[in-house]
Amino acid sequence: MHENHLYLSLIPQALIASMLTPEEFGSYYAVGRKVHVRGEAMFFELDPGYRGGDFPYHLIEERCVPKADGSPKSSVYLAIYRVLSQIPVSALGHLYLVTDDGRTLELERAEYRPQTEARLHLYQELCPISPMVASCLEPRDFCRSITDRSRPVSVPRIVFSELELGELATDPENGAANDLPYPSIHHLRDMLVSLRDLPEKQSRLVLKQVKQGVMYRTLLGGFYVGDQDDFAFYRFPDRAELESRHYAWWRSAQVQSFG
Repeated sequence: MHENHLYLSLIPQALIASMLTPEEFGSYYAVGRKVHVRGEAMFFELDPGYRGGDFPYHLIEERCVPKADGSPKSSVYLAIYRVLSQIPVSALGHLYLVTDDGRTLELERAEYRPQTEARLHLYQELCPISPMVASCLEPRDFCRSITDRSRPVSVPRIVFSELELGELATDPENGAANDLPYPSIHHLRDMLVSLRDLPEKQSRLVLKQVKQGVMYRTLLGGFYVGDQDDFAFYRFPDRAELESRHYAWWRSAQVQSFG
């Protein structure tokens, strides 16, 4: 018997009911069928009984039912706008990362330990906005800064990842950057130097939008989601674990990011 699931998609942002398991839904959502366009996906699973926010949950009972031939209903869209802002961090379950050929990696919440070393950071914001931002703030402080509504520019809640800076994290002027795949390294250096020399400026925009998609190859630590009140960390496997336990997904993710 098919069960209903509730998914918060981040790429693109949407709340979707489905009778597919997370792995089945990931493949369907990324690779698609006739009406879909192929592309990477990222989504949280919610408790199927969750009913917070202003969404038409009655459509689940009405439309998320087996088809005439008994096959499961793939998707029933409940919202496509301002979804993340209405769902608290406490309601989020596992995070699923899907490559554009439909391979799914499941991440669980992990204990977050604040970073204490003095260094610069590079963040890829994923939802509801998607720029690349350099910052002198560690992840939790960065989250609280970007969701601070007293600031001229803020968002209610955010999902983001940290990217590897290598030697630029401590020496933005002279550090080696040969292995970093980011566009316009000279601009990145300038932004990092300005953060180091102007402590009152905590973050600087590096790119308005990351066109490569999720930059898995230079991912550092994992994924973060939070706001002013709550914060969660989803650890990304290290290289050894990816190659030994998730090799097919990892191979696809590398092609996706730099193919």
